[in-house]
Amino acid sequence: METPEPIWDIAHLGHVELLTPKPEESLRFFLDVMGMTEAGRRSDSVYLRGWDDYERYSLQLTASHTSGLGHAAFRTRSPQALARRVAALRAAGHEVWAQEGEFGHGTGWRFRDPDGHLFEIYYETEWYEAPEALRPALKNQAQRFPARGVNVRRLDHFNCLAVDVRACREFFESTLGFRCTERIELDSGEEAGMWLTATNKSYDFAFTKEAHGVPGRFHHVTFALDSREAILQAADVFLENGVFIETGPHKHAVQQTFFLYVWEPGGNRVEVANAGARLVLAPDWKTITWTEAERRKGQAWGLQTIKSFHTHGTPPLPDGVQD
Repeated sequence: METPEPIWDIAHLGHVELLTPKPEESLRFFLDVMGMTEAGRRSDSVYLRGWDDYERYSLQLTASHTSGLGHAAFRTRSPQALARRVAALRAAGHEVWAQEGEFGHGTGWRFRDPDGHLFEIYYETEWYEAPEALRPALKNQAQRFPARGVNVRRLDHFNCLAVDVRACREFFESTLGFRCTERIELDSGEEAGMWLTATNKSYDFAFTKEAHGVPGRFHHVTFALDSREAILQAADVFLENGVFIETGPHKHAVQQTFFLYVWEPGGNRVEVANAGARLVLAPDWKTITWTEAERRKGQAWGLQTIKSFHTHGTPPLPDGVQD
């Protein structure tokens, strides 16, 4: 049987938009505690970046009546790749519409996944030009190291919650060409988690099972640090700043990410991790499937997954739906 030609049209995760009902508190968290840099403002949004993100921004923080994911965006490898993916989405019967006049990049083409999350693909982008005060000593670095708070280096990945994880995986595989590196399958045959990549990173985003049957919810966004030691130091920074630490530092079994999870003031879960440390170089990588029994063992070194990790998401649950 002939192996299908892989689709390499998506280059990487570009940015994530977080909604927050506490915009000033959330902004102070990302600037002072996470150590991000403000890259601009427009309307109800502030645009932020890690010190080695090459694009102008990687986080759009938007004031809202609630929390959660506004949208997530992927950059394509070329204008032609963008056109191919828009055509593939439409050929599969999905609505795709142009989003013009966006901050920091050209026309975005937006669509929704089977669970209702909003996504965008684009190509034209604005490379970050550091002002004199933030210019690095080494020209192959985007910005001077901030030496402030956690000092996040770059956006790494995000995790959405979904009612039907398998349907979302198949959607991203068939229309955008993402590859599944790891997944979780319950004894019932239901898919409870999937990790997808467009690059040699082990994953660019993940979807896990939404426990309440409510579509369109968000689990977390992750920013990369340089080392495990940096994540341990981040725990002290969070402690000193009164930030709620939900779980970690510890090591995941799935993908082996060294992790630390906190909640920012708007209620969204934020992770710092050395997630990009593990690469998938094999072009014929075989998806790792974890069983329900294997996942009951907890994380890599035996830490049991806490209840809130399966129940807390944003936006908050609708009235009448119990955690």
